[in-house]
Amino acid sequence: MFAALLPNLACAALSEEEMFFKGVADVNEGDLRFLSQAPQSPVHHHQNQITLNEDSLATGWAKLEQCHQHLDPVPDMQIVYGQDRIRNIVIERSNNIGKAWVHENTVQMEQVARNALICISADTRALAADGDNRYSLTNGPYMRRFLDGYYPMLVSMRVLMQAPGLRFLDITPEPQTGFKVTQTANE
Repeated sequence: MFAALLPNLACAALSEEEMFFKGVADVNEGDLRFLSQAPQSPVHHHQNQITLNEDSLATGWAKLEQCHQHLDPVPDMQIVYGQDRIRNIVIERSNNIGKAWVHENTVQMEQVARNALICISADTRALAADGDNRYSLTNGPYMRRFLDGYYPMLVSMRVLMQAPGLRFLDITPEPQTGFKVTQTANE
């Protein structure tokens, strides 16, 4: 997800994360698809809240609150973040998970049971100054990967803008069936 903010993303070499994501289409036999209807049984729901404040405009770092709900019941699982884009990861709560801990840029889990939930807080470097009082907020990619495939997931994101005069200019991808965007004055 990409959002251009005011108070254009500069071209640069692809990051390791971006190069990895480019290969997703090859595994999945095509481009990202938004589903017009949710699957009948609950799927992994990845919920993000990013808070931008005046410090974010100066440093690029924003507050991230994230929950993962309806995790797959598996013996071991991990959530992996871009190493240079995350810091101060804290597990805020977990349910139906035998053991969970932070290791570098990951959250490791063991004995993940049905209806498992894990919530974390962290700092995310998601904001880049584009010049001319414009900023780009980049977040993702979001992937639910198992062995050599990628599986459906529901992603919800809330962006709180706590810096005076900050507003959305553009959001990519465009709203479409399966991808809804709701805007208010400060989110």
